[in-house]
Formats: sequence, structure tokens, C-alpha cells
Amino acid sequence: MKPFVKYVGGKTQLLGKLSKLITHKSLTFYEPFVGGGAVFFHFADRRRFRQAILNDFNPELINCYQVVRDQLPELLRRLDQYKLDQDWNTEQQFKRIRAVEYEDPVEKAARTLYLNRTCFNGLYRVNRSGKFNAPYGKYDNPSLYDRHNIEACQETLQRFATLRVGGFAEAVHDAQAGDLVYFDPPYVPVSETASFTAYAGQFGPDEQRELAELFRKLVDRGVMCVQSNSDAPLVHELYEGFALHTVGAKRNVNSKGDKRGKVNELVIVGQPKNLKIDVPVRNYMPASFPLECADCGAFYSYAEVVCGCGSTRIQE
Repeated sequence: MKPFVKYVGGKTQLLGKLSKLITHKSLTFYEPFVGGGAVFFHFADRRRFRQAILNDFNPELINCYQVVRDQLPELLRRLDQYKLDQDWNTEQQFKRIRAVEYEDPVEKAARTLYLNRTCFNGLYRVNRSGKFNAPYGKYDNPSLYDRHNIEACQETLQRFATLRVGGFAEAVHDAQAGDLVYFDPPYVPVSETASFTAYAGQFGPDEQRELAELFRKLVDRGVMCVQSNSDAPLVHELYEGFALHTVGAKRNVNSKGDKRGKVNELVIVGQPKNLKIDVPVRNYMPASFPLECADCGAFYSYAEVVCGCGSTRIQE
């Protein structure tokens, strides 16, 4: 599966690294900044958790997830209707649809996907009033959806996902030992002109410090936490003492062409002291080899493990 929305800063490029760093099956997977959901869909494909809590500050994005999960046939019919208009992929039509506000969830989700697929580079950006203001993308014949992929996404959302709208702290308030939280916040800008945080509201140094404090509290609670962020001095300062892994990623959203390309990012791993993860990577749990914690019910794909809840009673 691939995300059904394009999202600036999406994590598809980091999935290989994340798979090597996250090797166990968790009780509940939390993604407080879900965005395009690349990490969720990747690990759901590999059955690496029992259930998932997906959250975002953007209510239109979460509405889109809800409609894909619960009303997909209606959504696809509405998207197909867009293409019946011969002017559907013009700048004039793009601006007209961008200016419309819908109350109906399906209409609203169709608008979100239409704008996402026809705007510049999938850049979900809003102004100070919360209005979508990304420019037209000028693509020749953009696809509004991939039926096979979006149907697979629907099935996965129905099977695993609880959807929430709100702040990152509220999204993980019920996380407990044995759970996994993946944070993908708006990145700390590496320079004064590099900030793209406006799409999700203001997320400055104070919010980054609040996030770092929450990260530490969750790890102390027995929750494994993983975060991606920029390779910036503030990030090194805030997450001192945690494992910081440098990863190269290609980013194409700089306004200056010569500034686009491969940049270093950080993957921060907060591993609870009582959670032992020093085993070979397994991309999925073989059905013939399930191991379960007798105390909390967490599943693992390998032997000789201490559970996130502290128990050593791991049994087949």
C-alpha cells in the first residue's frame, strides 16, 4: 500500500530505516502527526501492531481518512464526477474548487483529494485563516486516485484505525507500556528561511520543547517512541541521551532549485529500559511462530525477549 494522499515531507523514503529500528510488534501504534500515513500503512501491511490511533491537527485531512474508511464508493463517484468536466484540470477550475467550502463529509473529502492531486507538489498549505492556499500544480493529467490502492487502504483503516483530531499530547494520552508512538512533527527549520510549518499551524521552539518533554515521559512510562526531525542543533539539544540516527532524504519543496536535493534528517529512538530489542529484523510475524506476553498480551516475532510491560513470561 501507498498513501492515498500526497504529502510534503512524507516518510516513504525513511521506511527502510524505520523497519530496521522498529523490530517488535506493539499493542497499539500511535501516529499523532499522521499526514499521508506512509508509516502506518507500511507497518499495517506487515501486521506489526494490533490496532492504531491516527491523529492530525488538520480536521479536513482526518475527514478524508474517515470517508475513505466508511464511505469510499460515494467518494470515488464524486471524484469521477470531477473529471466529467472538460475544464476539470485548469487553473481556473482549481481556484474555483479551492474557494468552495462544503459541509457534507464526502464532498469535503473529494475536494481535499482533488486539491491534493492537482496542487503544486502535494503541498498542503493554509493561510492564517485556515484556508487552503497552495498553488495550482500544472500537471498534464493527474490521477485523482488509484482504485486498487485506495481500496486496500480502506480495508486497512477498517481493520486497524481509530481516527482522532487534535494536538499531539492529547492523541497519546492513553499510550501505555508495550505501545509504540511514531512522531513526525513539523521539522525544526535548519535556517530562518527554511520553515514550512504553516500548513499545520504554528509549531515553533516552544512546541518542539513540549514534544521533547512528552517524548521522555512516554519512554519512562514504557512506551517506545520514534521520531523523525531535521538534523538541527535544537533537535540534538532536546533529545540528548537518546539514540540519534542520521538518514539522507531527498526533499523537493525549496523555492530555489539549487537548494533541493538530499539532506540529512534524524530518526530519534526512545527505547524503554525494560524493552529489549537486540534481535534480527523480521518484516512480518510468521503465523507458525507467534509469541505472546502472558501478562499484557503483546505479540512478538522472536524469542528471548523482555516485554514492554516488564514481563518475561513470553510464551507460544
